[in-house]
Amino acid sequence: MVEVVTELAKRLNGIAIISSDLQESDLQGADLESITAYITNFFKDEKSPKILNRDILEQIMQTRIQEAIIHEPVIQKPRVTPPAPSNFSIRSLEVKKTGAKAADFAEYFNNRLERLKAMIIAGRNVKFAEVVKDIDSIKQYMNGRELGIIGMVYDKITTKNGHILATIEDATGTAKILFLKPSKESSKEQIQLFSEADKLLVDEVVGVRGRISAPFIMANTLIRPDIPIKQRKRTEEDMSIAFMSDVHAGSKLFLEKQFRNFLKWINLSTSYKQDIAEKIKYIVVGGDLVDGIGVYPNQESELTIESIYRQYNFLFELFSEIPENIEVFMLPGNHDAMQRAEPQPQLAEEFLKEMKFKNIHMISNPGYVTLDGIKVLSYHGTSLDSVIHGIKGLSYSKPEGAMLEVLKRRHLSPVYGHNPIVPSSTDQMIMDQVPDILHMGHLHKNGSADYHGTLIVNSGTWQARTSYQIKLGHMPTPAVLPVYNTKTMELYNVDFNLIND
Repeated sequence: MVEVVTELAKRLNGIAIISSDLQESDLQGADLESITAYITNFFKDEKSPKILNRDILEQIMQTRIQEAIIHEPVIQKPRVTPPAPSNFSIRSLEVKKTGAKAADFAEYFNNRLERLKAMIIAGRNVKFAEVVKDIDSIKQYMNGRELGIIGMVYDKITTKNGHILATIEDATGTAKILFLKPSKESSKEQIQLFSEADKLLVDEVVGVRGRISAPFIMANTLIRPDIPIKQRKRTEEDMSIAFMSDVHAGSKLFLEKQFRNFLKWINLSTSYKQDIAEKIKYIVVGGDLVDGIGVYPNQESELTIESIYRQYNFLFELFSEIPENIEVFMLPGNHDAMQRAEPQPQLAEEFLKEMKFKNIHMISNPGYVTLDGIKVLSYHGTSLDSVIHGIKGLSYSKPEGAMLEVLKRRHLSPVYGHNPIVPSSTDQMIMDQVPDILHMGHLHKNGSADYHGTLIVNSGTWQARTSYQIKLGHMPTPAVLPVYNTKTMELYNVDFNLIND
């Protein structure tokens, strides 16, 4: 196989096998990122074997030609000014570092437990029975007594009989909770209880109601802090918020062509979906602004810009083309030049020397922005890896599933240790406010859902499929921009792979 075909084969690893009849000439002039997206979509419902031959490629190319938008400049049309001035506020988290002593970690976890415990008690929507003051108090009760306890999950195992045995703890002790495996006679409630117990994550805070049967508590209810059910908030003004993340400026795989098409689009220099572009008032950028330096071994070979300062200069050069009447909010991610431990502060001033734009605002990770009354919680999403690995049925192909589980736990990083956390007197990864929109990135895959009136948005990436993703079989959705209209409550996914210049 020749060079272009070989590159396509790498991108399609785990998706389709390339037939030997495919030649270099069949792909001449093709945009591999766009073609990869079309081929993936073509084979998504096909059963094995999935073989890409010349006839199928020709069919896919014809479809692409028919769907591709060849846009023309909009002559003398200025960008539409938003009908009302911007009205926003930023709540960046103050990162308070402490020492690394055992007492510091104990204070951190006790703060997590007490605050989430208060949420469980205040927000419960079922009869929780008597909630004991602490786990040590269980000793005073006899077998058969029903009570409620709240604690942090220490561990979870499946017994040889298929039951789930969880240990929860607080500052006073531990309790063993048994969730019985459903039988044919089990009710829907018992089946649901076991299903939720199977999703228990180490270090999450839960409430359990059950009957004492020493040395266990036989569970009949499992309660998480969760967010309350509410109506989705909307605005009177017909405006939109755009979401992006994982730009990875400076990487060889950064999709500069697609990003520059986005810049033309946001400036109304194209006719492509102009009705969506002209209503955008805010853009939230959720981390991994640049590819960074030394983030992983041998990263230098995958960079076009090997200076971290020049990576940021290039990034701000691009974002300087966004119209000044659109407010942009940027937070860091695990590839950015700062501490890996979360929460992360705003990007340091030393990287902002070339950034003199009044409409670009740096916020912490995580960070809250309120945009014309719509509360957006944006977090890069590094913890999603541990959530996906910890709960059966979740996958990288549907990031909204993991984000939903995070909302249920009211904690952005429920599993401690998989991604670094700053141990402080206050656990700032707790969702102490219920967002109207929860925005994340990190997984390079677009996804969305509604949960209890909160819109969940993962904004994908602007980087092509990496060798690491190929190895793991992950298929990203690059250069697809989610845009949410806050009046109509519609979410649009604008695909910049479909534009031909």
